[in-house]
Amino acid sequence: MKLIERPRRLRRTETIRALVRETRLSPDDFVYPLFVCEGEGVRREITSMPGVFNFSIDELMKEIEAARGAGVRSVILFGVPDEKDSVGSQAYAEDGVTQRAIRAVKREVKDVLVIADNCLCEYTDHGHCGVIENDEVLNDSTLDLLARTAVSQAEAGADIIAPSNMMDGFVAAIREALDESGFEHIPIMSYAVKYASGFYGPFREAAQSTPQFGDRRGYQMDPANAREAMREAELDYEQGADILMVKPALPYLDIIRAVRERFDLPVAAYQVSGEYAMIKAAARLGWIEEERVALESLISIKRAGADIILTYFARELATRLS
Repeated sequence: MKLIERPRRLRRTETIRALVRETRLSPDDFVYPLFVCEGEGVRREITSMPGVFNFSIDELMKEIEAARGAGVRSVILFGVPDEKDSVGSQAYAEDGVTQRAIRAVKREVKDVLVIADNCLCEYTDHGHCGVIENDEVLNDSTLDLLARTAVSQAEAGADIIAPSNMMDGFVAAIREALDESGFEHIPIMSYAVKYASGFYGPFREAAQSTPQFGDRRGYQMDPANAREAMREAELDYEQGADILMVKPALPYLDIIRAVRERFDLPVAAYQVSGEYAMIKAAARLGWIEEERVALESLISIKRAGADIILTYFARELATRLS
C-alpha cells in the first residue's frame, strides 16, 4: 500500500498548530508610531486613520503609558508643529515639540525606547524633505540640517535616530555629527529603502506634510526598482547604519527578504498609513475580520525577514499577542 503523506496531522488542533508554528509575533517586535502636536488636552483623530491621533504632549504620555501596559516598549515620534518655515527650523529647535516630547517620555515613562524620526517634511512650509532652491531639493545643504536635527534629538534623550529623508549621504552626515557631539553610543535606524509610494496618503494628513508643489519622486525610490534597493541599503550599511528599514512593508516583501538575506544588521519594516487605513476601511464595511487580517499582514512581514515592525496596530494587537 502506498504511504499517504498527511501534513494535516499537525494542523488538527490549535495546541498542535501553536507547537509547530514557524513564525511568531511578539509585542517586542513592534514600534508604535505616534504624532505629537502643540497644545494641551489635544487628542485629534486622523480621519483617514481611525484610531490614530495627533496628541499634545500630556495626552501622548497617557497613550504611551497605555501602550507600555499592553506590552509595547518602543515608540517612534513624529512632530507636528504649529509654525513651519522654509528650512524646517522647528525640527532642530531645542524647544521644538518633538524635543519636548522626547524629554517628557524619558522623564515620565519607564522602560520605553524612544526613536526620533529625522526628516524635515513635517516642519517645512513647502512639505518637502529638504532645503528648496528653484523648486529643487538641495541635497548637501539639507544634510547639514538633518545632522543638526539628529544632535538636538539625541540631546533631548532619544535612544535611536531614524533618518527618513532619502538624501544621498544622510547616514554618514548624521553619524559624524552624533559622534562629534559625544553621542557615538546612539544607533541609527536608517530608512534605507524608502519608496515613492501611494500608500503614504493618510500619513500626510496626520503629519500635515503634503508637498505644496511637485512630489518626492526625485529623492524617494521608484517602486519598480529592486536592484537599486540593494545599492541604497549597501550605502547606508557602509556609512554606519545600525538598523536597515524598508518602507512600505506589504507591497515590498520581496525587498525585505532580499535585504534580510544580504545584510547581517537588524531589518525593520514600516507598515505604513495606507496599509493600516485599507484594513480599517475594509473592516468597517464588514468585508474582512480586522484583527485576523491585521495579524496576518504582520506575520507576512515578519516571515519575509523583518526583525522590527513599525505599525499603527501595535497597541491594539499587543494585548492579543501577550
